[in-house]
Amino acid sequence: MRTTIKACRLAMLTALVNGSLALALMLLVEFAISGSFRLAEPYVWAGLLIGLVIFSAQFYRQLRLCRCSEVREKVSHP
Repeated sequence: MRTTIKACRLAMLTALVNGSLALALMLLVEFAISGSFRLAEPYVWAGLLIGLVIFSAQFYRQLRLCRCSEVREKVSHP
């Protein structure tokens, strides 16, 4: 349970950072094209979708890394 929470926390942090950066990049491109910072609804949905995809991928990656780390600690400290 503890490894799942740790993996979820790390995956959520990564997803929030990457989703926010994607949204900021979309707003920057919108400003470059139109000259105004208009937060359109598709940008928000795209940012959320990017965050969700990154979260799901990172969650399984972090879960595997945490479990491998736990096994290594148990083997090295009998």
